[in-house]
Amino acid sequence: MTAADSTLSVEGAQLLRSARRIVVKVGSSLVTNEGRGLDEAAIGHWCRQLAALAGQGREVIMVSSGAIAEGMKRLGWATRPHELHELQAAAAVGQMGLAQMYETKLRENGLGSAQVLLTHADLADRERYLNARSTLLTLLGLGVLPVINENDTVVNDEIKFGDNDTLGALVANLVEADVLVILTDQKGLYTADPRKDPSATFVREARAGDPTLEAMAGGSGSSIGKGGMITKILAARRAAGSGACTVIAWGREPDALLRLFQGEAIGTFLVAPTQKSQARKRWIADHLQMRGAVTVDEGAANRLREDGKSLLPIGMVAVEGDFSRGDVIAVRDPAGVEIARGLANYASAEARLLCRKPSTEIEKLLGYVAEPEMIHRTNLVITR
Repeated sequence: MTAADSTLSVEGAQLLRSARRIVVKVGSSLVTNEGRGLDEAAIGHWCRQLAALAGQGREVIMVSSGAIAEGMKRLGWATRPHELHELQAAAAVGQMGLAQMYETKLRENGLGSAQVLLTHADLADRERYLNARSTLLTLLGLGVLPVINENDTVVNDEIKFGDNDTLGALVANLVEADVLVILTDQKGLYTADPRKDPSATFVREARAGDPTLEAMAGGSGSSIGKGGMITKILAARRAAGSGACTVIAWGREPDALLRLFQGEAIGTFLVAPTQKSQARKRWIADHLQMRGAVTVDEGAANRLREDGKSLLPIGMVAVEGDFSRGDVIAVRDPAGVEIARGLANYASAEARLLCRKPSTEIEKLLGYVAEPEMIHRTNLVITR
C-alpha cells in the first residue's frame, strides 16, 4: 500500500495508459450539484473528456446516478421521500432529464449515445446477462457511448438496497473492462476520515480486496447519494474479480479522466490482484441474490478452498431454499459462512436426497444421473 505518495507505481501508470475499455461511474451529488438539479457544466466537462478518450481508440461506458435526485428537483421536493412509489415516480421523472442531458452533451462532442437501464436482476439471469453484454459490446463496436443507470422505476429492492458503485463494478465485469473509474465528491481513500482525524493520510495506491481498506472506509458523506467510501471499496473488490483495476477520484478535478489515462496520479488507484476470469465464472460471482444454498462439512470446505475440487454430494450436510438445476447457489461451511457459489447440477429436492451420499448412489436415489458432482469445479467460484 502506498500512502501520501504523489506518484503512481510504474506498473500502475502503465496499466492506466494502456487501458482500452473503461467504465466511468459518477455519483448523484456530482451529477446534480448536491441535489440542486443537473449540473450542466460538470456533465459537459465529463462528456468532453469521454469523447476525447473515445477519440484515442478507447471504449468507454458511463454509469450515472442522478435520476431520483433530478426527479426530486423537478417535482419540487426538498428531501428524499421514503415511500417506494414516490421514489419510483421521482426516478421516472428524473430519468428523462438525465438521458436528455447526456445525449445533448455527448452529441456536442461528436459522440453518439444510448440509454441502458439495468437492474441487478438483469445481471443475475444468465440469458438477460448475455443479452445485456451483447448489446453493450455492439454499441461500443458502433462507436456509441452507453449511458447506464439502475432501473429504479420498476425494481423496489434496488431502490432500497442498491447503489451505483456496485452497478458500475458489475458493468465492468460484464464487458470485461480494464479499469473502473468511480468519480465522487471525495479526493479518494484516506487511512481514516480526514474530517474527524487530522492524522489521516491519503492512500495513493493499494491492492483491491485488501481487508484493511474496508476498515479505513467511512460512511456516506452526502445526503443526496446512497453510497459512501465503503461501497466504493467493495465495488473495487468486486471489479477486481474480473481483473479490472479501480480508481476512486474527485469528480471536480480538472480534466481528471484525460490526465488519469495519461498515467497521472489522481485519486486512489486500486490494483486488481488477479487476471481476468472466465465470463461464466464472473457471471456466477456477480450474483447478488441466490435461490438457495448447501452447507458442507469441514472436509468438503477445505477441498473446495485449498484444492479447487468439485463439490460432491457426500460432502453436503444440508440444503436451503428452492432451486432448479442450473441455478446459482451458495456453498456454506459448517459455521454458515459462504465460501463459494456455483451452478447446481441437481434441484433442491434432489439435493436433499443426495446429502451425505456417495455419487455411486445417485442413480439408485433419483432414477437417473445428471452429473456425479453437485457443482463441477468449472462452474464453481471460491468467494472466501
